[in-house]
Amino acid sequence: MSRKTDDLRLRLAQAVRHFWLKRKEQESRQGAKSGRRDQGGRSAVTGGAQMDGFAKLIRKLLVDGGVPDATIFRKERRELPGFFRPTKQWDLLVVVDGNLLASIELKSQVGPSFGNNFNNRTEEAVGSATDLWTAYREGAFREVKPWLGYLMLLEETHESTNPVKVTEPHFKVFEEFRNSSYAKRYEFFCQRLVRERLYDAACFLLSDRSGGMRGRYKEPSLELSFENFAAALTSRTSAYAKLRLT
Repeated sequence: MSRKTDDLRLRLAQAVRHFWLKRKEQESRQGAKSGRRDQGGRSAVTGGAQMDGFAKLIRKLLVDGGVPDATIFRKERRELPGFFRPTKQWDLLVVVDGNLLASIELKSQVGPSFGNNFNNRTEEAVGSATDLWTAYREGAFREVKPWLGYLMLLEETHESTNPVKVTEPHFKVFEEFRNSSYAKRYEFFCQRLVRERLYDAACFLLSDRSGGMRGRYKEPSLELSFENFAAALTSRTSAYAKLRLT
């Protein structure tokens, strides 16, 4: 294993740890205000800062690859025009020389409502990509083809890793979904986002609350590893950075 790979994994572990520590902090604040524990983790969902560790890591990879830091947008100016709606706010954007170089979604899901949230996440990701690519086709951006990335961190629990039944009142579901867990469904989902060319790369991570506090995580699929995700992103952005300097 190379030193570069070791460093990437260490930084990824730090991002995972930040995620869980930030959730704990947000849940504590919510409990202090209301006098009771937040139901369903809503305080962490609305807090929005849990994914900052991943954004910081991606930002460093981009800057190391020659992308100017001022062209990376995480906290503000993240709106892009859509085709089916006026605008959509992405989680991280790279806009260089008036070109949309990269757009990335950073998502997570923690129990207990895995079923409803899984459906919402899949619909959101597919819809956002379809909207952006249609807007691109219709000339919303300049000539450079954008790079789209999707990162998902799922809580590893009994509920997310055990088989789930499906309801088939009229037609049969695809066989791979039958008795699959939500973790496996997310894996299928992220793979298909890439294989159907809705996103250029996707990353899927599993992490339980206890181990996550120490930066532990799992990567169920090599295709969906963070290393693969980072390589795809940096090769695209580094190539553009070099081109603009020639």
